[in-house]
Amino acid sequence: RSKAPLYLGGIALYSLAVYGAYVWISTSKSIPREPVQAKALNEQEDISYVYDTIAKQYDKDIWTSEFFMGLPLLRRSMAKRARGDVLEVSAGTGRNLKWYPLSGKKVHSLTFVDSSEPMLRIARRAFLKRYPEYKNVRFTVQDAGAPLTAHSGGKFDTVLQSMGLCSHHSPVQLLRNLGDACKDDGTIILLEHGKSHYDWLNRILDRFAEKHAEKWGCWWNRDVEGILNESGLRVVKLRRYHFGTTYWIEAKPPLRERVRNSD
Repeated sequence: RSKAPLYLGGIALYSLAVYGAYVWISTSKSIPREPVQAKALNEQEDISYVYDTIAKQYDKDIWTSEFFMGLPLLRRSMAKRARGDVLEVSAGTGRNLKWYPLSGKKVHSLTFVDSSEPMLRIARRAFLKRYPEYKNVRFTVQDAGAPLTAHSGGKFDTVLQSMGLCSHHSPVQLLRNLGDACKDDGTIILLEHGKSHYDWLNRILDRFAEKHAEKWGCWWNRDVEGILNESGLRVVKLRRYHFGTTYWIEAKPPLRERVRNSD
């Protein structure tokens, strides 16, 4: 009998324990029991510039927490779903690129987008080292809220993003733009983090949101489901992990009105 379920269950339990300890230690204080007023989305400062300063140490600093939370498995699952013309926004240092299925003909082109030039420079270097023969790839430094087009000049078959809603200055507009960039029959997959299922954990996230944002460039207490609902994307699947703070989202673009030719 396969022992895989046992191993996976053990990893899951350990990941939860480590994540809880990580949150507790990172706050360095007891859990606040009084209500904490979280900043509204439109009041949260744009601090994405932080990534320019932490780019060199970023992978080293988050490797341990991501590993024990099982995030590499989720990143792998996401990248393996890539098909056709692929767009990855909030690409960062390229933490997903080693799992792209580039050995066959599943992926026609890759476009990596990030607003941080130092982060994307690291991703480009890692990609060229791993896939020196793959030529149909672009690395574009820009705000993902601006128009995005594939190599062909059209829309993308697959749109991916990991941990991007937390740092974008206008996350609703970002998702709407991803919907615009995706083909009608394409797929959008998001791996995000935000509010928890539990009030006690949300109190921690709210209390230390500004401190965390100043250090890591992201607001870890955003209402991801609320942002998703406001964006108009059609959600196909939504799963939550790590006390509800990690979100796996599969979606389709909003239904577009078809223009009928008049006789």
